[in-house]
Amino acid sequence: MTTAIADSNTEPTAPEEFEYMELGNTEMNGASALASETALAINYNGISHAVMMVSPGNFEDFIRGFSITSDIVHSLDEIYDIQVTKSGDSHHAEVEMSSRAFWALKRSRRQLAGTSGCGICGMEAIDQALPQLTGLTPAPIPHADLFGGLRNRISVAQEVALSSGALHAALYIDTEGHVKLCREDIGRHNALDKLIGAMIQAGQNPRDGFVVVTSRCSLELIHKAVRAQIGTLVSLSAPTALTVQWARRYGLNLIHVPHRSAPRVYSPAPG
Repeated sequence: MTTAIADSNTEPTAPEEFEYMELGNTEMNGASALASETALAINYNGISHAVMMVSPGNFEDFIRGFSITSDIVHSLDEIYDIQVTKSGDSHHAEVEMSSRAFWALKRSRRQLAGTSGCGICGMEAIDQALPQLTGLTPAPIPHADLFGGLRNRISVAQEVALSSGALHAALYIDTEGHVKLCREDIGRHNALDKLIGAMIQAGQNPRDGFVVVTSRCSLELIHKAVRAQIGTLVSLSAPTALTVQWARRYGLNLIHVPHRSAPRVYSPAPG
């Protein structure tokens, strides 16, 4: 049975509890809340584009952010409507977009079609993994005081993870150090896409304050941050060498916050 979701940007689904038995101790039983996930199929103007495993809720935030950070649209003005329906354990999103964005999407899909024997597809796949981005105008580095007690503030903001765990988070921290937006998801890319979608929808200037990701800071997160014109990206996990190189290349402030050390500014390069 397929049902329409009246508000496809609903709050995350409450974790469901499951009973368990401790291995080696058959008399010790309990129950634990576990994070929810669903398959989300995304169609643009009736054409199937992707199926993502996501945490239920904030679907519109995710689709807006995913569309921007995947270079499918250049602004939310090119997205006319989003309709999400639920069918069993999955969800289906129909996205109505501008003709310009749709034809650009179709051209990029054609570039990836064909056989690998010609070598073209391999080159196109590399271009997708290592795209040319538009550099950012340098943004000021956040003051060190804003990072005091950051991990505690993040823990409080992660309301769903408090009960279930197993969720990544992306958060927007304003210039006063307050957590203004938090989005959680089983996927680290999804969490950032949801946050970016929420920030754009709220009219938040991405150059102000900073964005925090609780996950490993991979190159794909740099792509998304630069495309969303985020000024400063903060990670709780150490970045890779390539991540730092790309952050420096495109003008993204990149800061790592270790558990027991002062924040480390990797980009811009010290000098």
